[in-house]
Amino acid sequence: MKIISIITCGAIYALAFFSNAQDELNKSIVRGKELYKESCITCHLANGEGVKGTFPPLAKADFLTKYPEKSIHAVKFGMKGAIKVNGVDYNNAMPPSGFADDEIADVMNYIRNSFGNKNTQLVTEKMVAAVKEK
Repeated sequence: MKIISIITCGAIYALAFFSNAQDELNKSIVRGKELYKESCITCHLANGEGVKGTFPPLAKADFLTKYPEKSIHAVKFGMKGAIKVNGVDYNNAMPPSGFADDEIADVMNYIRNSFGNKNTQLVTEKMVAAVKEK
């Protein structure tokens, strides 16, 4: 009987924890979408496809998955120099977003879960704060 009680309590705790984490991710995605519309849409476009050879895509972008810290760094501090996204070379400059760490987390959660991307790991303000300028 004790084992059943322990298992039941554990299951309820796990459901509450994961439900709360999913709620937080969903709220962050909504906030990030608004920030994306304000600042990112001009280059990366409404569908996240970017402009081939000029502005890299965010849609199904391997760069976001392979290099999450570099992606955060690009939004936080800007980026210049050559990168490869989905097998295509890009060598352009991206200015820093000017967003606060919590806003960067929201934008990252939006783009990592939109445009055919599916990443359920929540990017947090703490994770963004840990990324320093090089």
